[in-house]
Amino acid sequence: MSSLSGNLLVAQSGGPTPVINASLAGVIAEALNHEDEIVDILGGLNGIQGVLHEQLIDLAAESQQTLRNLEHTPGAALGTCRYKVKKAEDFDRILQVFEAHNIRFFHYIGGNDSQDTAAKIDALAKERGYELRVIGVPKTVDNDLPLTDHCPGFGSVAKHIAVTVREMSLDNAAMGQNDFVSILEVMGRNAGWLAASSVLAQRREKSDDNSKSASKNTHYSCSAPHIILLPEVPFNADNFIRRVEEVLKSNAHCFVVVSEGVQDEAGNYLGADTSSTDAFGHAVLGGAGEYLRSLVEDRFSGVKARSSKLGISQRAASHNASKTDVEEAKLCGREAVKAAVKGETGKMVILSRSGKEQYAVDTLLAPLVDIANGVKAFPEKWIGEDKMSIHQDFARYAQPLIQGELQLPYEQGLPRYAQLSAIRVQRKLEPYQTA
Repeated sequence: MSSLSGNLLVAQSGGPTPVINASLAGVIAEALNHEDEIVDILGGLNGIQGVLHEQLIDLAAESQQTLRNLEHTPGAALGTCRYKVKKAEDFDRILQVFEAHNIRFFHYIGGNDSQDTAAKIDALAKERGYELRVIGVPKTVDNDLPLTDHCPGFGSVAKHIAVTVREMSLDNAAMGQNDFVSILEVMGRNAGWLAASSVLAQRREKSDDNSKSASKNTHYSCSAPHIILLPEVPFNADNFIRRVEEVLKSNAHCFVVVSEGVQDEAGNYLGADTSSTDAFGHAVLGGAGEYLRSLVEDRFSGVKARSSKLGISQRAASHNASKTDVEEAKLCGREAVKAAVKGETGKMVILSRSGKEQYAVDTLLAPLVDIANGVKAFPEKWIGEDKMSIHQDFARYAQPLIQGELQLPYEQGLPRYAQLSAIRVQRKLEPYQTA
């Protein structure tokens, strides 16, 4: 492709992650290195909705301190949305905004649905003959984007879940007397990567062969979580209850981790509100933990059950963010800009493991159309034979992703996070109605 000069626009979409702003920082930092190609660096407020309403800000005007603080700031600094671009008028408006502001480089930081939007914008620009470079930046805590080894955001949330399980299990062990079931519901609509990551909390300690308590056949003791339920495995209530009973016979408590997207054998989400859907037509989840609590209390006499739900706290816990995750998120942002400047378009940055002895990653590019709306399920080979446990091969896959801790700056006892000054770019078009 020929050289291209113009403005760069970056936006964020979907549920935030602990490292989504690290990707934003990477985009901005790299864009500042290409003054010949990139004139101004703009941010779209609240994802594609900000583009439609021409709500743009000047990111080059932000201080270096603010950009550094972005790397450890949770939430989406630009604001986000779950708006589904469907109408032809919406796509026409997006291109009008791009033309009005001479936007030639577009980076959308988001997951499956966001990359679908990016792919359609790329296709429309080509159809209309408008020279535009579109490179997606991966983002999702669910780790379910196709083609990439893993997604920025997953490692940090996996770390937070594992820490939470270890902390809660110590509390539960102190309280339980073979009569306590603790249930933790975590995110994961279609794929069980996050629930599976709780296996990292398990302590596997070799027993003393000379100990009187050591079993002749069991050389390792396994701690919480004792049961892990994934969306990839249809839920069977009788099998679940039998497993709880087995755990309580030999443990002070039974710790269960369940994905919010677990379904029964008839395809019904456990405890979900099926009467309403989100902007993308997805069922509103968030009742699996309470469903299991009721089931346990109905089936057992004298057994106490408690349900907890991490909710959005798991994707906002920057205090437990993985340094590896932060660095890779920033890397993806940088590589997206480099690819666009070199002439690539219609692609997303993906991560590929390159280290054999030691963990390392390379960045590659994959077509947006091969990623849009796809889901990478948790591999069956990593699910235990009982369908309620996780193979240690997965732990070996996930362990490098949770390594390293951030040294957060504190102010009056609390972390200091970035807040954009958000200097608005003057509008050039008439207001637009999305509804």
